[in-house]
Amino acid sequence: MIAEIGAFCMALALALSLAQGVLGLRAQAAHAGAAVAVAQVAALLCGVAMACLIIVFVISDFSVSAVVSYSHIDKPLIYKIAGSWGNHEGSMLLWCAVSALFGALFASLRRGQALGLWSKAVGVQGFVTAGALIYTLALSNPFARLDPAPLQGLGLNPLLQDPALAAHPPMLYLGYVGLSIPFSLAIAALLEGRADQAWAKALRPWTLAAWTCLTIGIGLGAYWAYYELGWGGWWFWDPVENASFMPWLIACALVHSAIVTERRGSLAAWTILLSILGFGLALLGTFLVRSGVLTSVHAFAIDPGRGIAVLVLLAVAMGVGFGLYALRAHKLAKPSGFAAVSRESMLVWNNFGLSVAAGIVLIGTLYPLMVEAAGGGLISVGPPFFNLTVTPVLGALFLLLPLAPLLTWRVGNARAALKQLLPAAILALLTLGLALWFSHGRIAPAFGLAIGVWLVAGGLIYLWARVRRGEGRLIAKLALLPLAVWSMSIAHIGAGVLTIGAIGETAFRSERAVALAPGEGAEFAGRRITLLEVGEIEGPNYSATRANFRVDQAGRAAALSAERRFYPTSNTPTTEVGILGDLDGDLYIALGEALRDRPGVWTVRLYHNPVVQLIFIGTIMLAIGGALSLLALARRRKDGPA
Repeated sequence: MIAEIGAFCMALALALSLAQGVLGLRAQAAHAGAAVAVAQVAALLCGVAMACLIIVFVISDFSVSAVVSYSHIDKPLIYKIAGSWGNHEGSMLLWCAVSALFGALFASLRRGQALGLWSKAVGVQGFVTAGALIYTLALSNPFARLDPAPLQGLGLNPLLQDPALAAHPPMLYLGYVGLSIPFSLAIAALLEGRADQAWAKALRPWTLAAWTCLTIGIGLGAYWAYYELGWGGWWFWDPVENASFMPWLIACALVHSAIVTERRGSLAAWTILLSILGFGLALLGTFLVRSGVLTSVHAFAIDPGRGIAVLVLLAVAMGVGFGLYALRAHKLAKPSGFAAVSRESMLVWNNFGLSVAAGIVLIGTLYPLMVEAAGGGLISVGPPFFNLTVTPVLGALFLLLPLAPLLTWRVGNARAALKQLLPAAILALLTLGLALWFSHGRIAPAFGLAIGVWLVAGGLIYLWARVRRGEGRLIAKLALLPLAVWSMSIAHIGAGVLTIGAIGETAFRSERAVALAPGEGAEFAGRRITLLEVGEIEGPNYSATRANFRVDQAGRAAALSAERRFYPTSNTPTTEVGILGDLDGDLYIALGEALRDRPGVWTVRLYHNPVVQLIFIGTIMLAIGGALSLLALARRRKDGPA
């Protein structure tokens, strides 16, 4: 009965989303209240449907096909709940619920937006939700029944039974689907022939919210890959990783472009194009994950027919978006009104760099698929290509990043800004020299570390420049700084911290494979690692071989353990690594297999990942910067006119 209630709620939500679309596009004042009510009820129904799916997973209702395929009666509660969205059908229902939720929130928070733009955006969002619901009901019904019902389920992929992966999909979807609101606002602007500063003001918070959630989602995925997959890394330019990175880059460009449109009224057509591209890349990522064309630990292995249906939705959305853009964007063009050296110009370069980087990632991701489709065989485009192409583009972009906040709008003083940044330049050059010395002339990582230091120091200099304007004691001046200043500074410093961590971990990581029996040890990265014992343990739904280690360093000893787990339900082994953090980075231990020709001897893989935690600290700082910027916008609009 619970499953039928969920399916019925989805059908009702579909009808109401279509009504929302029609009412919104008519853009009549008499229908505004009805459009809001319809959007709210549609969101409520999608929420009820999602709750029903969670319930059937929690109670292990094996008459529901999705529960059989992705759950098990002995699975811990948190993973039963996560299993409801850790599969194709459930994740599409989550997509629908998030889309309807954003539509209801946008409809309810009009706050002085022009009726035509607001109403048409509400209508477009209704059709976006309806398209997702049609796809889900027709091809991916999460409430489909099985008769007869089995007594036990197959269980969730053990790799996904992890707290970070329980939170990763919802955060990623808040980002992916959150980009549908900027898309809806862009289509509304094209239909109305109007994209003014008020329109950009409405666009910014939704873009920021989507970008912040994407940042958190990608960060959780990177951290999961680091400690769960057992290969010592956090990013491998996997096609599915790229699928989330591309809309993140475009959303980052859109955040900055919308600032120029709101403040100066410029770049409106470009801002609209980025809004369309961002949502298009989010849909493309959905296609790549669900089409079966990719082989990845992140991808859902399903039949290509569903992937083609997602491709049709992508074609419709982008066909409408780009078609309207081609017909009407020229009417929105306005004179630039700013000098070659100004804050606006720096933001234009920011947009250019991020867009070029997204384009390179898109080409590298799709090229192997196109070659294979054309009969050219299987090829791979991996980290060497992306490191060689994307990294220099982002590096050049990062060189300009500290300069922009120190320039004024319209006409900036480059000499004065560069003079302020002189200490940051000196620190960066010192870092470059030291890195070249200690790395024996390795140019690329030395430049990368120097750029990271340049970003951190530049962000601190901007913060100090703003503090110096105030009066009173330092603590009081810091407390009185606008949230917008804090958000920008923390985000830019976070980008530098992440850069230092990424370059340091990638370029200076060391690894070694050793064979150890209990009581034996090995020297590695200035440490003595001793295997103490290996034993068997039983978990709630798995059995494991656990190895206990002692790590001796500089007169200190620490305990560490690593496991090889086996999940009998899915007949799948996994690796649980041991990680010991220190000032110079992480010691990372993964337990391998027992050697067949040497009883009692185990393969152990050792990694030393220097400054790797800076990657995740930098990601957190980026997300905090986005959240503070959202809070600053909310405060400003609460205090200002409606």
